[in-house]
Amino acid sequence: MKHLFQLIRPKQWVKNVFVLLPMFFGGSLFEGQNMLAALVTFMAFSFAASSIYCYNDLIDVEADRRHPVKCKRPIAAGLVSIRQAYLLMAVMLVLSIAMLLFLPQKAMAVGGIILFYWVLNLAYCAWLKEFAIVDVCIVAFGFVLRLLAGGMATDTPLSRWIVLMTFLLTLFLSFAKRRDDVLRMNQTGEAPRKNTIRYNLTFMNQAITITASVTLVCYIMYTVSPEVVSRFGTEQLYLTSVFVLLGLLRYIQLTVVDELSGDPTRLLLRDHLTQGIVVLWIAAFIVIIYL
Repeated sequence: MKHLFQLIRPKQWVKNVFVLLPMFFGGSLFEGQNMLAALVTFMAFSFAASSIYCYNDLIDVEADRRHPVKCKRPIAAGLVSIRQAYLLMAVMLVLSIAMLLFLPQKAMAVGGIILFYWVLNLAYCAWLKEFAIVDVCIVAFGFVLRLLAGGMATDTPLSRWIVLMTFLLTLFLSFAKRRDDVLRMNQTGEAPRKNTIRYNLTFMNQAITITASVTLVCYIMYTVSPEVVSRFGTEQLYLTSVFVLLGLLRYIQLTVVDELSGDPTRLLLRDHLTQGIVVLWIAAFIVIIYL
């Protein structure tokens, strides 16, 4: 049971908090009905993502066995059988669909987004991840789909800046994660992924710098855009840009100096300074738009 639990990677569910962002940025964070719809969407996306994790480990089982870290994954280590993994993959998908029953009015719309995410990621695991740049763009687009699902579930209109910022931020994180693969390739002489040979440290450093810079600009444009100022009735949101800048700089430090960007989720859960910056950003945002 423990190994089945590891296979669905519940720690990675933190990525699905992106479905809560439309409600947060839309100023309806404390509305009970919207919160319930957002949480249901969060769970539906989480189960769908776990289904994909099962499929990914099935597809990558041979490569994982040669990897110094991924060889400990349940399927690669022989702790979960192929049959069990496929069965668990199906169960996770069924649970995702079942969660949508709690969104009777939005089930089709939200379900359509989740289904598109699921099919896209099946294609990613089986084929598309072999193409450099395409792979990170698909990962980033998956977070945009989370955002769209959250907006649809809570009837929250999405600013074009929020959509762009979500794509750019997750693209930045994806490039940082791929940088870890390049480091491993340089150290061992073996590419962890087929497309890693199409990357190098110079390209990765430049890509990380570019995406971080554009992300910050996009966030600032969001905070000063007329539609946002009008919606919240304040021009002070730009002050929260300080925390976004600090967060980006801290992550670049962890990536380039400490070389710890291999698992963004684990890094977020362990790095106290990053956690503090995120908490301060959330607190500042809440104070400005809710109080």
